[in-house]
Amino acid sequence: MSGSATVTSRPAPAKTPAGTPASRRRTWTPGRIVLLAVALVLTALWLLPLAWALATSLKPEAETATTPLEWIGSRVTFEAYSKVWESGDVTRWLMNSAYISVMTTVLTVLTCAMAAYGFTRTDFRGRRLLYALVLAGIMVPPQVLIAPLFREMVQLGLVDTYWGVILPQVAVPAMVFILVKFFEGVPRELEEAAFVDGAGRWRVFWTIVMPLSRPVLAAVAIFTFISTWNNFLWPFLVTTDPNGMTLPVGLANVQSSFGVRYAQIMASLVIAGLPLLLVFALFQRQIVRGIAHTGLAGQ
Repeated sequence: MSGSATVTSRPAPAKTPAGTPASRRRTWTPGRIVLLAVALVLTALWLLPLAWALATSLKPEAETATTPLEWIGSRVTFEAYSKVWESGDVTRWLMNSAYISVMTTVLTVLTCAMAAYGFTRTDFRGRRLLYALVLAGIMVPPQVLIAPLFREMVQLGLVDTYWGVILPQVAVPAMVFILVKFFEGVPRELEEAAFVDGAGRWRVFWTIVMPLSRPVLAAVAIFTFISTWNNFLWPFLVTTDPNGMTLPVGLANVQSSFGVRYAQIMASLVIAGLPLLLVFALFQRQIVRGIAHTGLAGQ
């Protein structure tokens, strides 16, 4: 009909089904914004010392103690790193730290996993008392055991050896406790089915329990590696040969020969901390997943 308005019907907009990415899109509530702001502040506070150490290590030595302090020097120089590298056998110390940390990590994971499996899956006389003693070991400061451990290493002839540094760091009560908590949540039905098929205790442990425990084992391995790499006191006491020193001990000796030279001290700290930053950057997902699987995240 001429002159009459033509009404065009528009289709109704399609509804987004529940469960799609659009429906799961997060809204910026005031509480979420506050949490993000707090997280950013804490991140900045954590990164500030690292940034200052890196900036100081790249300054000329004469400008590290000027007042007022400045973040950036007149020029960027790697002189502090070259002097640290020339003053000590940093390459050998890196290799020593890597070998000791890897061996300690492997032995700690195996020893603590077997101990935790024994506490959760076997019943023997004195099991609760022995587990209580292991837990009591968490409350004993490691410094208390320095003197008897050193005397034991002397009697065994392990001073100035790799094993003298590694063995006292293998038995870690805290890691046994973490693994016990995880093994208690592993279904026993899987093991019982394997026993029915004729598998023995060792086969069940290696083929069923260990593969199921990969997340928590990865977390234990990373924690052990980091603590072993950073350990200074015990390697310092049990090692006197410069060729057998770990990186923290060797760099500490180099720093003592520097006097107060802030650029070289900061360069030493950056060299010692860089491998750990790389480890954390590569395995941070495994660390978070391992903590979530231990059952300790909410405690």
